Amino acid sequence: MKYYSTNNRNYRVSLREAVVRGLAPDKGLFMPERYPVLTRGELDSLAGKSFAETGLMLSEKLFGEDIPRSALEGIAEGALNFDIPLTEVSEGIIAVELFHGPTLAFKDVGARFMARMLGWFTRQADRIIDVLVATSGDTGSAVANGFYNVEGVRVHVLYPSGKVSPLQEKQFTTLGGNITALEIDGTFDDCQSLVKQAFTDESLKPVRTLTSANSINLARLIPQSFYYFHA
Repeated sequence: MKYYSTNNRNYRVSLREAVVRGLAPDKGLFMPERYPVLTRGELDSLAGKSFAETGLMLSEKLFGEDIPRSALEGIAEGALNFDIPLTEVSEGIIAVELFHGPTLAFKDVGARFMARMLGWFTRQADRIIDVLVATSGDTGSAVANGFYNVEGVRVHVLYPSGKVSPLQEKQFTTLGGNITALEIDGTFDDCQSLVKQAFTDESLKPVRTLTSANSINLARLIPQSFYYFHA
């Protein structure tokens, strides 16, 4: 399947390029050229499945033309290995609990899935991919933990000094390995500005392969729909 830029439907790339780039050259988001339609039977079959099993079925529908089932199975099982339970708040009102991932944030779902998908694509790359992410807390934690020890990928988390919770700061500053946390004397907007500057710095392009793990990346955005189907 091809993925087009929201700023130019005629600009289309492969899934690998869409995931590695994160953002189209014209600053558009990448979206799939078509969406699979689930039959009533397929939807009914989700009842009783684990979160990973639900994610695998949806992944095959969305990404099965580009990634083999065996790889998608590993991605889904590694990323979605925690529960998304339903809790009855009151009669007729049910809450979907999205805080059971390793960093207690809903962003664990998309970040962990993207990390494993990008890790699968890096096996075919000839250089390390550098992931840049600006955070005010939960994004940095989820991305850092999701990408921790993923081969072929380095993560750089930029966060505003004194403006994230102590727990979240520990979650992305204590991992080490392929995770680097950069404390910025400024606001979240300053962190985001630095990330954007890096993406538009022509001198970096020959020596670095940069991508973003913010929700502009379809490998993070699309899997965050999986818990709706699971619920």
